[in-house]
Amino acid sequence: MSHETIPHWLTKQAELVPDATAFELATGEKVSFFELQQKSQSFARKLSQAGVKEGMHVGLLSPNHLSMAVAIHALSYLGAVAVMLNIRLTNAELSFQIEDADVEKVLVHDDLRHAASEMTFADKIQAFSDIEQLEESIVHLKSELVLNNPFTIIYTSGTTGFPKGVVHTYGNHWWSAIASALNLGLDKQDKWLCALPLFHVGGLSILLRSVIYGMPVYLLEKFEASVVNKAILEKGVTIASVVTVMLQRLIADQGDTPYPHSFRCMLLGGGPVPLPLLKAAKTLNIPVFQTYGMTETSSQIVTLSAADALEKTGSAGKPLIPAQLYIDANQGDVGDIYVKGPMVTSGYYKREQATKESFENGWLRTGDLGRLDQDGFLYIVDRRHDLIISGGENIYPSEIESVLYGVTGINEAAVVGKEDPEWGQVPVAFVVRSDSNLEQNDILDHVSRQLAGYKVPKEIYFVDALPRNATNKVMRYKLVTILDTYSNQS
Repeated sequence: MSHETIPHWLTKQAELVPDATAFELATGEKVSFFELQQKSQSFARKLSQAGVKEGMHVGLLSPNHLSMAVAIHALSYLGAVAVMLNIRLTNAELSFQIEDADVEKVLVHDDLRHAASEMTFADKIQAFSDIEQLEESIVHLKSELVLNNPFTIIYTSGTTGFPKGVVHTYGNHWWSAIASALNLGLDKQDKWLCALPLFHVGGLSILLRSVIYGMPVYLLEKFEASVVNKAILEKGVTIASVVTVMLQRLIADQGDTPYPHSFRCMLLGGGPVPLPLLKAAKTLNIPVFQTYGMTETSSQIVTLSAADALEKTGSAGKPLIPAQLYIDANQGDVGDIYVKGPMVTSGYYKREQATKESFENGWLRTGDLGRLDQDGFLYIVDRRHDLIISGGENIYPSEIESVLYGVTGINEAAVVGKEDPEWGQVPVAFVVRSDSNLEQNDILDHVSRQLAGYKVPKEIYFVDALPRNATNKVMRYKLVTILDTYSNQS
């Protein structure tokens, strides 16, 4: 089993559908599977000339760009391991990951060359254009992929401030793609829009689905609501992957114009989704498929199917075909979520203790809290480390946030726990207003009518923006740091 192989997925598509589009860019440029194979194999030979070899850990520091996709596939042809680096990290954060992952070389997009050259790992960097100028070496390129071999290392998103390198095998990525197809189905007209960063598992999974399915990807360097909406309305995009804040901005930009019937799936991940947002999407004919996954599960592992989308609003769905899930609580009660399946990582790079603590008899303890309804549908409640315990009562920030999003004049909201000498913790809210006349009392009046008193935020902080990571997830630990600053000033 450990040596089970499949044909190289890009080579296979270049043989089956050489002229089919692999990538479409906002500029109008299109790249076929045959062209992508030629570019990737050529780049692999040049990487070999630069000293990259099988098993070497190579960092990739780049925004979404065709050259990054080429580099990822090139590394697979050499059997090297791609360490995906977040371009929004600081020198200290990047340096930690590069050292922790034993990265020997860092491939950098040309636009980032200058900034990277001033970082502590500057001696390891080579720009994409540097590699392109090299001669091609004579080297054996992989014609098969060993499913159990490592392919990528992606560091956890850092919403808690403590990233670990998640090792993904080719098999993890393969089964993730197969599981998604078995749930969402495949259509010959499918075109998947990718605005999520390729260095994140959500973006990378779209890139790999492309070569596994033979499906075109509409690749955007960054998320812009107007550009994404235009692609859906005019460019034949049928599926897009987003997180909650992206969907909010898409709806705000779209106005009253409904989405076309050809658009069949808005795959929405990144945490609990406010009910008012789902209702707003429904009015615009946006088919929202809530999904649950994490870096450790190689993208989605639970998704709400089309047949259940309207019946189970607010649910993340059921585990995908190869996956299993259980919650360590009675049916209907909130408990820790455990998952298992061939898309789940076998562990963290050089973190034996963390791996041991995260797995129990083959089951991954996700660190998330959820419940199952009587039909077995999963409802995500919150991250365990985000749970607020006030006077012995469990308070889930997502429940309060969902109510806050129902307040006219609130664009964004996040809730965290504040230390309290009497109750242990109390909830407080950070709010981004679209209406400057909106006052704290207006918000508290609204929330008080819908939630028990102990769940009502004790303070409202108005901010210009919420701190988010590269995938637009709110970094709650930074809000806690801001709270500490306020406390020290008072």
